[in-house]
Amino acid sequence: MKHQSLKLENVVEISNRDIQKKIIDMITDKDIVIILNGGKRLRPLLANLTFKACTQGNETSEQYQKALEGGVVIELAHAASLVHDDIIDGDVERRGKTSYHAKKGVARALLTGHKMLISGLNIAMQHSKEIAKLYIDSWNKIVNGELDEVSYNKDNKNINEISTKSQIFEAYNKIIDLKTAVLFSSACKAGAMEANMSGDILKVFADYGREIGLAYQLADDLVDLENGEMIDSVVIPLLNKLGDKTNNKINSLKKMSIKRKFAKNKDKIREIYIEEIKNHIQNAKELGKSDLIPKSNYKDILIDTPSYIINRMLKEINVTI
Repeated sequence: MKHQSLKLENVVEISNRDIQKKIIDMITDKDIVIILNGGKRLRPLLANLTFKACTQGNETSEQYQKALEGGVVIELAHAASLVHDDIIDGDVERRGKTSYHAKKGVARALLTGHKMLISGLNIAMQHSKEIAKLYIDSWNKIVNGELDEVSYNKDNKNINEISTKSQIFEAYNKIIDLKTAVLFSSACKAGAMEANMSGDILKVFADYGREIGLAYQLADDLVDLENGEMIDSVVIPLLNKLGDKTNNKINSLKKMSIKRKFAKNKDKIREIYIEEIKNHIQNAKELGKSDLIPKSNYKDILIDTPSYIINRMLKEINVTI
């Protein structure tokens, strides 16, 4: 990437192009390449941006290529989680195409997902012990997030964990923190580590990524909620935990009532989501302004990136933040 006259859209385009080329160069399994196709490449983009912000764009070609390998590691972990998500949720479509397990079978999908994780770990281990540890710790947190979501989607498990309405949001935030924000956070931290950063700046980038991840998942859920896709998958299972121990399950009539209430309060719910998304975007921007990050055009782009990512997501429902 050139250091002069940088524009965020150009940086995104070049990053996506370079990551795609690196995937083709490194991944020989055709099925894995197919699974990786069609993604937004947001996590590798963030890893690339934090790397460039640390080097100020003055890294060698060899250093940049190694950082791109780190981006492939992140994309492998993310895509593997999606393969497993689709199996758990029974989703038969992913990125506008038939999901991998629906096309190839659950057994093959599970094993291919595991293979992707092993491939990512193998690359991470070739970089450094610290990056390998970050990879393992991140995946452990993601799995815990998945387990939490599975638990909350069952009617009779962890019945005492949610007893008040305020705890709905606590449980919801915990799930999206572990499931989504962790990998955004790790991507940014990994990018800085690839640039040989250490100490407090790593926390700045980890927090920066986490805030973007939280905003991203909230935006994604707002889109789903507006399209009526989130009530059965998230809202109802969590509300089930608010009932008493003998009759906690929400029946079909009550589901209809809840859906009517959501429809009636749609504007208020949207406002709550947008306000929360704005808070996380602002937090990310402030972190991007940290004095620990050296001044460069890439630092300026870091500050603009949170709004750019979220607004691309919200464009589907005609919302701009």
